[in-house]
Amino acid sequence: QVQLVESGGGLVQPGGSLRLSCTASGFTLDYYRIGWFRQAPGKEREGVSCTSSIDSSTYYAYSVKGRFTISRDNAKNTVYLQMNNLKPEDTAVYYCATDLNWNYCGGVRSRYDYTYWGQGTQVTVSS
Repeated sequence: QVQLVESGGGLVQPGGSLRLSCTASGFTLDYYRIGWFRQAPGKEREGVSCTSSIDSSTYYAYSVKGRFTISRDNAKNTVYLQMNNLKPEDTAVYYCATDLNWNYCGGVRSRYDYTYWGQGTQVTVSS
């Protein structure tokens, strides 16, 4: 059974950092692209980052570029999203996703490109 579990969210002050984890079970994420998305209240779910498995290429939304870093630990079957210099506008529920079809991102990609989703983890940036 394919499962993705996010963790690491919480409340942080502006300028702070968090590291989100996305741990997979039921498949080996080393073979597939993995995306991070976020959804703020009343807004559409938007792509934040994507990591390719075939060439380790990474992609970021303009709003997070230079502040967020996506990485993989294949031994732990886990993808991370390191978030630095957090801003109030980063407040959202963060999700990871995969499609078990492709190993290359080519960009941040749309939510419609993904089939399997985790339950999400809440990130709140507030003083």
